[in-house]
Amino acid sequence: MYLVRETVLLFGLNLLDALLTLIWVRNGVAEEGNRLMAELLNISDVAFLSGKLAMGLFTAIVLLKWGYYRIAKVGVAIALVLYVGLMGIHLLTGLTAAGIVSNGIVSGTFAAFKPLIAVLFG
Repeated sequence: MYLVRETVLLFGLNLLDALLTLIWVRNGVAEEGNRLMAELLNISDVAFLSGKLAMGLFTAIVLLKWGYYRIAKVGVAIALVLYVGLMGIHLLTGLTAAGIVSNGIVSGTFAAFKPLIAVLFG
């Protein structure tokens, strides 16, 4: 089987993202940026987690079944880079919520990447 470690890591980051998002949103620290996920959050935590993990599971199955294709290898590499960046955002969110990092620093950091984020996530 191809991409087993990468797929497990990607699914783990997906799960961590879901849990951290729930913590930040339910405590009023952040808002969900993805409209579909925000709607699922409005329904319930279980709906949000189910949707998030279903997408992660589907992705894992596809990667494990067709991981030998070059496009799968490139795709998983890109996804891992994006998820690591997202974990950085979660880290900054947590540090801001704890009062360790000021809101101004975080706002300035995100403002610098706003055009890139707009292109990637429309």
